[in-house]
Amino acid sequence: MTPHTADRAASTQQVRRSNARRVLGAMWESGPVTAAELMHATGLTRATVLAICRDLEQQGWIAEASDARPSGARGIGRPALHYVFRADAGHVVGVDAGQHRISAVVADLRGREVGRAEHTSADPEGEDPVRRRAEILAAVDAALAEAGIAVSAVRAVVLGIPAPVDAAGRSPVGHRDYWRRMNPDLATLGADRGWTPVVENDANLAALAELDAESDAGIDAGVDAGTEAGHAGRAGRTEESFAALLSGERFGSGLVFHGELLRQVHGGVGEMGFLTLVDGVGRPHGLGWIARELAREGLEAGRGSGPGGRLLGGRGPDEVRAEHVLRAAAEGEAFAVEIVEELGERLARICAVLGGLLDLDRVIVSGAVARALGDVVAAARRRLPALLDDPRVEIEASTLGGAAVRRGAVHLAVRQVRAAAPADDAA
Repeated sequence: MTPHTADRAASTQQVRRSNARRVLGAMWESGPVTAAELMHATGLTRATVLAICRDLEQQGWIAEASDARPSGARGIGRPALHYVFRADAGHVVGVDAGQHRISAVVADLRGREVGRAEHTSADPEGEDPVRRRAEILAAVDAALAEAGIAVSAVRAVVLGIPAPVDAAGRSPVGHRDYWRRMNPDLATLGADRGWTPVVENDANLAALAELDAESDAGIDAGVDAGTEAGHAGRAGRTEESFAALLSGERFGSGLVFHGELLRQVHGGVGEMGFLTLVDGVGRPHGLGWIARELAREGLEAGRGSGPGGRLLGGRGPDEVRAEHVLRAAAEGEAFAVEIVEELGERLARICAVLGGLLDLDRVIVSGAVARALGDVVAAARRRLPALLDDPRVEIEASTLGGAAVRRGAVHLAVRQVRAAAPADDAA
């Protein structure tokens, strides 16, 4: 083969691969589609579309659906041949590897969860890197077992951790080596299984989860009605700018501008250590941690009492948790209400800094405690106008709760598979 012939063959292969990805991409979020609909979506000829669909079907990415008309619908003649994307053509794993709790999910290629497992870490400080790696793998294996999915069917793995992560999956020393203890070379986890995990900051994944949640309605419409509705559902978020603010034990934020996650090479975007310099905040601990500590300090000082002498449900300083405080405030306990107002003040100051500096549209308070923060968010909204000249930034609580990080991990894992599919040697 001459150099000229080799170049032409390589160029032809590249075009075929590109066309195959266009067809598969048009089907990924749609329901059954015809060749004509794929021609319209991709701009390719009928012969090219049919040839690609034959290849994709042989590779297991799609299947034929000979009659996709609604039940009871009537038509004249033979129904058009439809093709449908196979969401079970592979699976992905998303992990929220928090300091205290590790949660793993297995999902299909549309991000639909098919298995989950979680457990409390026996080594929350990460003193033993071997144990932390083993605990994460144990959670993944339990989720795979629940889903009935083999290790070989996993196409991508994404791990979310409470630390900044650079492009190579490494974390800096920081916080008395805490970041590296949370990330003991996790980019190599499962290498003996053929996996190449993506390691990502947990707040960044929470931000991706918010994007994913907002596109769900459009995707579902696309699955029901064809390709165009799914793409239209995503169009409205292209101008979105927000911060997803993890708010449990420590604050961390994932920043989204114009519908895209903001990243830098060292992975430090959204780190909140600067809060030690913010008047009225003073430390980067999250709302859950602060609620617990304010309650503990007050109880030790003998402050507050509820109806009938009840004090935060009768709990002592070492027993009280953030959810106890928030529930007591909702029930009208004066001491708990004071704590909620203090949390609202701190949250408003943080939102004023983020929103004012970055010109954000919204700050979404995320994490496991978020669903219980309605009164805190309301207090922050009341205080924000006094802190910003143009207080247009909205503050809201995420509805994803403790699922935010693992859902974002699944979102990113599906994105990884989609970007590489179909494989070069299969196009």
